[in-house]
Amino acid sequence: QVQLVESGGGLVQSGGSLRLSCAPSEFTFSSDWMNWVRQAPGKGLEWVSNINSGERRVNYADSVKGRFTISRDNAKNTMYLQMNSLKPEDTAIYYCNLGRFWGQGTQVTVSS
Repeated sequence: QVQLVESGGGLVQSGGSLRLSCAPSEFTFSSDWMNWVRQAPGKGLEWVSNINSGERRVNYADSVKGRFTISRDNAKNTMYLQMNSLKPEDTAIYYCNLGRFWGQGTQVTVSS
């Protein structure tokens, strides 16, 4: 059972930045696809971004492209999501996902 622990959420003003981290409890292969998924208040899950560092591949939802950057430090077995130019519509709980495993989520709130 892999546990995924997110951190880095918080309250920030519109235009600000935050960096989220996701640390699996066990070693994960660089070839594994890892995802960030978010859920805004009263809405369903929205996929945000994913990374396969072994293949040097990343993908982004159109809503965050150009503002968010996903990365992975294989030595630390940790995935990051650098979020810049944040907007109130980015307010959500952000979840880290690896296959069938999910983190507990970290709250991101962007005030206008």
